[in-house]
Amino acid sequence: MNSLVTLGQPVGELLKQNEQTLAVCESSIAGLLSAALVSVPGASAYFLGSTVVYTLESRRQFLNMSDEAMKGVRSATEEYALLCARSIHQTLGGTWALAETGATGPASNPYKDPPGTAWFAVTGPVEKTLQINTGHNRREENMWQFAEAALALLAQCIGEANAADNKP
Repeated sequence: MNSLVTLGQPVGELLKQNEQTLAVCESSIAGLLSAALVSVPGASAYFLGSTVVYTLESRRQFLNMSDEAMKGVRSATEEYALLCARSIHQTLGGTWALAETGATGPASNPYKDPPGTAWFAVTGPVEKTLQINTGHNRREENMWQFAEAALALLAQCIGEANAADNKP
């Protein structure tokens, strides 16, 4: 059984220990990251807020991203994930921002990315991206796997930032 607390607690504890904050932008996993992060008691110490950007209008309104800024950029790419992370980071501030975009399935997204494909981006003291492909089209399972990968990437970035600052 999938557990929101089990998913969110390791990163939530890292953020609390380091007195860092996080803003989140989700797309294909539609709030699962946010739910996992706020399921951890004391989440208000690190969770600044989030948005689910599932349409062009939500992107315009919630990320203040103009059509001009999107010229030549399409959803479900590394470039788009970075743009979303940078935009939510600028909007909400804080230490870190995490963005996700992809195709959960059961079919390809409108851009023909195969189901199970996602891009993640983290911005903050360390900036990184990651692409995964689960190799299957099971929508809910992909959502959980995407959330796990996104939070693992964030934990890796926090660890790298701590190592650069000589923190444990």
